[in-house]
Amino acid sequence: MLKQIAEGVLVHESEFLQSNSVVVQGTVGVLLIDPGITSEEMATIADDLRALGQPVVAGFSTHPDWDHVLWLEAFGDVPRYGTARCAAALDDLLSHADWRDRVAEGLPPEYAEDIPMHLLGLVTGLPADAARVPWDGPEVRIIEHSAHAPGHAALLVEEHGVLVAGDMLSDILMPFLDLEAADPIVDYLAALRRFEAEADDVVAVVPGHGSVGGAEEFRARLALDRAYVEALQDGEVPDDPRVDPAGPLYWLADVHHWQVQRLAERNPDATSD
Repeated sequence: MLKQIAEGVLVHESEFLQSNSVVVQGTVGVLLIDPGITSEEMATIADDLRALGQPVVAGFSTHPDWDHVLWLEAFGDVPRYGTARCAAALDDLLSHADWRDRVAEGLPPEYAEDIPMHLLGLVTGLPADAARVPWDGPEVRIIEHSAHAPGHAALLVEEHGVLVAGDMLSDILMPFLDLEAADPIVDYLAALRRFEAEADDVVAVVPGHGSVGGAEEFRARLALDRAYVEALQDGEVPDDPRVDPAGPLYWLADVHHWQVQRLAERNPDATSD
């Protein structure tokens, strides 16, 4: 079910890891960001939009992870955008004959049979210097960075002060670094600085996974994420409740240890656990 979080901005939260699909209302229809994740959930979004008399006129994927590049016929054959690097990563994936098997390795088994794959990743890359999403609606500014994945983009709906953060600024997940990047820690801290520069204009933040937060929560998540990444940088154990083995997502402790190990393998003097 779509819930309004600001004027002209609605969110649908999936059962899987609190995945958020975002709808921005425009002049003649809506911009649909990161719809997911099961066929039934996406059909519900389509039904809600029909009830509102708001067709989908464009889509946007914040980054190339499978759960952010899904689509359903009910949304229509409309432009689906991403950054140039996001689209390039998807083109590379889809060029492999076994791409479905590659994606299937990362699907949550309890939902795998209900996730539509046939329209996955069909994203048009915007020009590398594109600053805004091209659509007939409120200005949606693209804040591209390299923190979590190639061509990751947060979107700022300027008129309403809503930052759609992609897989960052979550209250339930600590930072997941792009460990294939040349310098994942530097990239992540740079992205957080870019977000901080927008702080005065943000009244709500929507993470890819987790709860929608207000302006105060946005700043708190920035600080918590920075502290986590700086702890990795300094080889210290982060004081972060999200990686507590006793927390709701107990498996995040294992992901944290894996990140530490991968960073240590890249630079044995940079990190410790």
